Amino acid sequence: MTFAATQRSRSDDRRISPVFWVLLAVLGTSGWALYEGYGNARFGVFLFVVAGWMVSLCLHEYAHARTALHGGDISVGAKGYLTLNPLKYANVLLSFVLPIVFVILGGIGLPGGSVWIERHRIQGRLKHSLISAAGPLVNLVFAAVLLIPIGAGWLDDPQVHAVLQGYELTVSPFSGALGFLGLLQLSAALLNLLPVPGLDGYGIVEPWLSYNVRRAVEPFAPYGMLAVFALLWQPQVNSFFFGVVHGLMSLFGVDADYASLGHYLFTFWKN
Repeated sequence: MTFAATQRSRSDDRRISPVFWVLLAVLGTSGWALYEGYGNARFGVFLFVVAGWMVSLCLHEYAHARTALHGGDISVGAKGYLTLNPLKYANVLLSFVLPIVFVILGGIGLPGGSVWIERHRIQGRLKHSLISAAGPLVNLVFAAVLLIPIGAGWLDDPQVHAVLQGYELTVSPFSGALGFLGLLQLSAALLNLLPVPGLDGYGIVEPWLSYNVRRAVEPFAPYGMLAVFALLWQPQVNSFFFGVVHGLMSLFGVDADYASLGHYLFTFWKN
């Protein structure tokens, strides 16, 4: 293979996928329509939140892959993980389908699936921890980008007002969409940071555990996410968890009512 062919191949491995550009286009167009008051506001919120959630999932997985690349796993490029194409990830069902289904059914930010990192290529426990931490950090940054405009008052006194159960409110449906999507980002980050096998939180601490502990925990990794979700369906646990999420929203100066409004508008098929 010539040098030029190698360069072209590497460029292709890192070229942003048209699928991701389409998701960004839907996100931007639906956000603009909500802000300006074009079309059906409830369906617009649905499109904005689903597209934004998928974009964040792509960036979450990209962050894992990019950090792994700098840590020593050069195979992530050939696997297509650097193209932001959701169809290239190790498990499309876990990474994208199930998270979207859970957002639609329960308004919960389910952590996505995984990119396949060849851990034997990476030397040093700190690098392994940083690879696992990169994804949740993206969700936290995404949440800040979404919530800061609301908390800073940049969307106060809107020209377009949201309608809740027949009553016109003094806030924009765009603010509700940002609040709900921000809540999803925070919930995904918190869930992912739990030190439970199968989640990124465990991936952060795993390199620092003894070999015997890691071997003992390994069989439970496929069931960690299911166990967390089973707990979240318990009313007391659910109430506590979202109390923490709402508390984090308040740090940005955003009331939980924005997320509630966004969730109401998002479920356009109800009421």
